[in-house]
Amino acid sequence: MDYGTDRLDETVLALLHLDAWEEGEWGARAWKGVPWEATDRLHENGPIGDPKCKAKSVVLTPEGRKAAEETFLRLFAP
Repeated sequence: MDYGTDRLDETVLALLHLDAWEEGEWGARAWKGVPWEATDRLHENGPIGDPKCKAKSVVLTPEGRKAAEETFLRLFAP
């Protein structure tokens, strides 16, 4: 990966935090209205479940939910 791709993936993960909601036994989910290439890379690295399905949302792993929140705060909080 290069610097631009890493930054894009970080930003996408942070944006998933904005859309995330808790959904019972499935854990957290977020709308996947973000670049597919980024969701594929995030899935390969572990923060989200497999984005290749008919659902319009992705599952954030427990670690992914925490990482999404931390990344959001680091990038966008004052």
